[in-house]
Amino acid sequence: MSSDSVGDRSETHDSDNIPQINSGSTSLRLPWFALNVAVRHEKIVSQILGNKGYETYLPTYKRRHQYAKRVREFEIPLFPGYIFCRLDPGARLPILTTPGVLRIVGAGRVPIAVEDSEIAPLQKATAAGVPMAPSRSWPTGHSCRITAGPLAGVQGIVVAAKHGSRLIVSVHLLQRSISLEVDSDCIAAE
Repeated sequence: MSSDSVGDRSETHDSDNIPQINSGSTSLRLPWFALNVAVRHEKIVSQILGNKGYETYLPTYKRRHQYAKRVREFEIPLFPGYIFCRLDPGARLPILTTPGVLRIVGAGRVPIAVEDSEIAPLQKATAAGVPMAPSRSWPTGHSCRITAGPLAGVQGIVVAAKHGSRLIVSVHLLQRSISLEVDSDCIAAE
């Protein structure tokens, strides 16, 4: 018998030597891309890429599993088989040759960037310590915005739950979503 105890943790590798795009005198941050990696290798791939100087983001949650005589908690990726990485799509060979990386998510051979507006709510929820859990993607529904608290400004789809409300935040490129527990008084329709 297992039960999910949602928690919030993430693994972010952010070094001073983050690859950036240099265009003239201005330096722009590279876009986020979703990397498809071997399942159950997300943490080690994230560490390897971090050691190579890439900024990675691996959102995780805590899952509780009850054995016959004990209970154990595991850190499980919110998106199994995927991590997020900032990279230059023109120089992707060091990423693709990393052990455990299967491909960069995209259309055919063209990588598609994940919008910062889809990564920011995940990072904000992790930093705020909001309990998270995987959820199926909700393609239809009413879009809402959190109006108060540490997640103010985060947009998503509200779903009624037994204890308050849950806000679904989607990463459209992966066709995956997570759910956040939110006080219903802090939500306003868009």
